[in-house]
Amino acid sequence: MGSRMKVAGFLAVGALAGALTTLQLQAYARTGGMAALPLEEMQQLAAVFGIVKAEYVEPVDEKKLISDAIGGMVSGLDPHSVYLDKKTYKEFREGTSGKFVGVGIEIGMEDGVVKVVSPIEGSPAFKGGIKAGDLITRIDEAPVRGMTLDQAIKRMRGEAGTKVVLTLFRKSESRTLEVPITRAEIHVQSVRSKLIEPGYAWLRVAQFQDRTVEDFAARLRDIARAEPHLKGLVLDLRNDPGGLLEGAVAVSSAFLRPGVVVVSTKGQVEGANMTFHATPEAYARRGDDPLKNLPAIFKTVPMVVLVNEGSASASEIVAGALQDHKRATVMGLQTFGKGSVQTVRPLTADTAVKLTTARYYTPSDRSIQAQGIVPEVWLDETAEGNVYAALRTREADLQQHLHGAAESDADAAAREKARDEARQRLEAQYAKDKDSIKPLPEFGSAEDFPLAQALNQLKGQPVQASKTATERKPGEAAATDGE
Repeated sequence: MGSRMKVAGFLAVGALAGALTTLQLQAYARTGGMAALPLEEMQQLAAVFGIVKAEYVEPVDEKKLISDAIGGMVSGLDPHSVYLDKKTYKEFREGTSGKFVGVGIEIGMEDGVVKVVSPIEGSPAFKGGIKAGDLITRIDEAPVRGMTLDQAIKRMRGEAGTKVVLTLFRKSESRTLEVPITRAEIHVQSVRSKLIEPGYAWLRVAQFQDRTVEDFAARLRDIARAEPHLKGLVLDLRNDPGGLLEGAVAVSSAFLRPGVVVVSTKGQVEGANMTFHATPEAYARRGDDPLKNLPAIFKTVPMVVLVNEGSASASEIVAGALQDHKRATVMGLQTFGKGSVQTVRPLTADTAVKLTTARYYTPSDRSIQAQGIVPEVWLDETAEGNVYAALRTREADLQQHLHGAAESDADAAAREKARDEARQRLEAQYAKDKDSIKPLPEFGSAEDFPLAQALNQLKGQPVQASKTATERKPGEAAATDGE
C-alpha cells in the first residue's frame, strides 16, 4: 500500500447548562472549592445549547452535546487532559489493569494489512496456532486492507465467549487459512526477564499496570535464584509509555536505599504537592509490601537503564531517580519528556475526567516536562545508526503541551519539518530499495544492539556510543543521521 504505510507499520511494531453546572458544583464540592462560576459565560453556553437544539438542520442528541462540551472544555487544556466517556473510561481501566477481552495478539501494520508481531502466551490466539509473522487479511468477513490499526483492534475485541474468524496468510507456508477464535479475557504480562549470559540479567518493564509491581518482584526473585552470583542487571524501559505512579515508585525503591526521595510533585492545590520516598507506604496499595525480603543484591548490583524517545512518564520517573542517586547508568536516547501527573476524577459510575494536576520532579528537583531524561551514554538504535528516532514525536512536539522550565512554542514548526523530512527520506529509500529498511530487532533478542552495548558497559568493555545523537534542548529539532 505504499512506502508510507510500510514506514508507519514499522513504527507501530517496537483509548445543558443545568447538567453541566451540576457536574461543576459536584467537582467543586469534592475538592472543597465552591468557587463562583462565571455566570455570563455559563449563560452563553446555555444559549448556544438552546440554539443548536432548536435550529440545527437535524435533530441532535442532547446527551452527546453535553458530552462534547465537557470533552472540549478538558481537551483544550493540554494533550493529556481528557473527558472519559463510558467507552473510553472502560478502555482506560483495561489499560491500567493489564487485562482486556480479545484474541491475545500483539500486532502492527505491513503493506496495508495487519501483521502478527507476537501471540500472547496462553491466549486464544496462541492456542489457535497463530504465529508471529502471520498476515491477517480478513476479520470475520471484513477485509483488513484499508483499515487503520485501531479499527482492526476494535474488530478483534468484543465480549468474552464470542467468536471471531481471522483469515491469515502465512508467508512461510505460502498458504491462506481461517482460524476461528473464541474471545477471552487476556492478561498482559508487563514484565519480562532472562539471563543474557552467566552473571548478567535483563529485566524489561513494558508498562506500569495494576499488577506490574508484583510481577516485577517475582521476576527479581527468579533472577536471584537462577543466578546467585549476579554481576550486572539491565533494566529495559524502552518504549515504556508509563502508567501507574505507584509502580514507578516501587520499581525505583527495589534498587534504592530505603527512605530516599524517588519523585516529588508540584501543582496548584495543596494536595498536588507531594514527595514520594522509597518506602512501602508510597507504593504498597494492597497492604502487603510486594518488595519485602527481596535479595539484598539488588540494592548494590551494577545497573544500566535503557531508555529511548518512547520512554515516558512513570518510566522517566524511574530513570530519573536511579540517575540522580547515581544508582545506575542511563543509556540510550533522550526520553519523551512527559513530566506531568494526571488525576482521574470519576463523574459517574462509568464516566470520568482525567486531568493534569501537577508536574513531577526528580530527586535533584529537575522537572523533565518537555525535556526528558538525558542519557549519560548515547546509543543508536542499530549498529548502523538511528533509523526511526527522528520520526518519533515527543512531548515538546504536542500541541498545547505544558511548557518546561525554559521552553517556548517558537520552534514547534521546525521540529515538525525535521520529522517530515526524515519521513520523506525513509519513504524514498524504501521505494528505491524495499530491503534496505527493516524493522528494529525485538528488545532482548541477540540482535538487540543497545542491549549489547549495555552489557559491554557492565563488563567494563568498549561501548559503541552514538556519534550523531545529541540532546534535544527546548526549541531544537531532533538531530538525524546524515544531517
